[in-house]
Amino acid sequence: MLVCCWSPKGGSGTSVFAAAAALVLAREGPARIADLAGDLPAIFGLASDPDPGLRDWLRIGAEAPTDALDRFSTDAANGLTLLGAGGGDLTGVPPEAGAALAVALASDPRPTVVDAGVVGPQPDAVHAFVEVADAHVVVVRGCYLALRRAVRIELTARASGVVFVDEASRSLGPRDVASVLGVPVLTTVPVRASTARAVDAGVLATRLPDSLSRPAREVLRRLGGFREAAA
Repeated sequence: MLVCCWSPKGGSGTSVFAAAAALVLAREGPARIADLAGDLPAIFGLASDPDPGLRDWLRIGAEAPTDALDRFSTDAANGLTLLGAGGGDLTGVPPEAGAALAVALASDPRPTVVDAGVVGPQPDAVHAFVEVADAHVVVVRGCYLALRRAVRIELTARASGVVFVDEASRSLGPRDVASVLGVPVLTTVPVRASTARAVDAGVLATRLPDSLSRPAREVLRRLGGFREAAA
């Protein structure tokens, strides 16, 4: 199964939630996390960023060999393999390349969570990648600007649901978000100092807070990607 996490605006917590979901999966068996945004090595406390990576594969195009993806992998945690982002941007990369990468990753028997980062309103390689995935979720805070951007993105209406990052200082809640975006809120992730400390120290893989693991498990269960859900 290929599950994408994305956001209409940076700073929403997409990378952290994607990492948590992948770690939850890895507790049940081998899993992978694919990095299109470039933040996961720091979150997992890796000494260096894997290079080359998925962006390099995408720039080659849809004809890039599938077996080359194995060269982009590194161990991120017990049972979890990270496919690094690599370097450079994706300007001019055709949507067909993104769709081909999604198909290639989905063909692997290991479940894969993807940090797709920020997705804009214009179709591009990342947009196509997300669309081809088995499921994709929008990660947003109760932020008017984020919701304003999200409603302008065609992918939002086809999302499996929303991961709502709940900040006490925000006036917008999960019901507001579901109403504005027209898709269900699958879970709410409370903002906690323990999560920030684990991320800043690069120890999220070994000290995943329950306030983060429980929402990640709930989303995977609802998407049918959690092994216990099939038991």
